[in-house]
Amino acid sequence: MDRDAYIQKMKANMDQWNAKIAEYEAKASEAQADMKIKYEKQIEEMRSQRDAFEKQMQEARATSEAAFDEMRSGFEKAWSALSDSFEKAMKR
Repeated sequence: MDRDAYIQKMKANMDQWNAKIAEYEAKASEAQADMKIKYEKQIEEMRSQRDAFEKQMQEARATSEAAFDEMRSGFEKAWSALSDSFEKAMKR
């Protein structure tokens, strides 16, 4: 997969994360005070993870195709870690 296709794949994943964050924001706005605090904490954690991933996407866009190939394994590991962390935050 070339750099542009890979970036598109990451963008699609980020769009899914943004949709889930919006879902949690809607639930938080309807929740009672104690649950609202819990939702807001989870939302903040999810946003932080999303922002970290977005920074990596920007780095990927800024690299040349050759440099991207060298960086790709690092992106894959980071994506896997962020994705796992994001999923755990959603399950809490």
